[in-house]
Amino acid sequence: MPNQELAFTPIDNERLARLCGVLDENLKQIETGLDVSIKRRGEQLSISGEQAARAATLLQRCYQLAQKRELSVQDIQLGLVEVRQDQMPVDDAPQLATRRRDLRGRTPRQSGYIKAIFAHDITFGIGPAGTGKTYLAVACAVDAMEREAVKRIVLVRPAVEAGEKLGFLPGDLAQKVDPYLRPLYDALYELMGFDKVARLLEKNLIEIAPLAYMRGRTLNNAFIILDEAQNTTPEQMKMFLTRIGFGSRAVITGDVTQIDLARHQKSGLVEVERILNRVRGIHFHHFHSEDVVRHPLVQKIVDAYDHYQAEQDEKSKT
Repeated sequence: MPNQELAFTPIDNERLARLCGVLDENLKQIETGLDVSIKRRGEQLSISGEQAARAATLLQRCYQLAQKRELSVQDIQLGLVEVRQDQMPVDDAPQLATRRRDLRGRTPRQSGYIKAIFAHDITFGIGPAGTGKTYLAVACAVDAMEREAVKRIVLVRPAVEAGEKLGFLPGDLAQKVDPYLRPLYDALYELMGFDKVARLLEKNLIEIAPLAYMRGRTLNNAFIILDEAQNTTPEQMKMFLTRIGFGSRAVITGDVTQIDLARHQKSGLVEVERILNRVRGIHFHHFHSEDVVRHPLVQKIVDAYDHYQAEQDEKSKT
């Protein structure tokens, strides 16, 4: 089994404490994320496991960062995402004008996604949960509004029940569908600030609506995002795509492994790539488990489900 030895000398106890975290919590996160074992004796670290070299690289990067400030859980988990790529991502994607100055693609596919959105009128972001499909799309929408490339932002989601019925939720229709749109609100608040989002919502320059409200409309000079598109039917997908007017840009995001439609219904996201994959001006961008920017276990969960599904598909063939 590969082993790596690290020694952080000369000894800087404060910096070393930041690197390791409270009760070595940061080291435990790295152990979990990369399936390695890390043993520490003072300033010396011994790393064993198949990904020991990656762990050593991440520890060295984090040690550099710890010179200036405390390390957060997010620092460690984003570092895990980047080190799995075997190199720091080449971040040549456009700089986005949002409140988050550090916002960038954490993996090459994320950087490619941002560039694709800038280059195409319609972009599909397809991949597992946690890969930044929706968040980066909202960031691009905020950037377009800040640069006055569009006049409004329209964020759309299908209100499809994931095991529950809308009728059992309290409140009127707006209150019933609000939980489905909450992730979009959260992204906007982080990227623009609560007060600014509230003002733009009041002026209807930002609109967040269920997909059913889109029928019959034409959206000009807008940045339109359809989230959770795997829960659209083929008819709904066609309806949405034909709402796009002059000067508008659209991003459609979804995870085809998490479809909540009834068993007899086809997913519009699955079908649309077969229909439009050769249409110029439309780009299909696929993410994979290594692009997951969440807790390190999320990537392992995605991989485990993919492996299980592949086994089931193989069995069904025999």
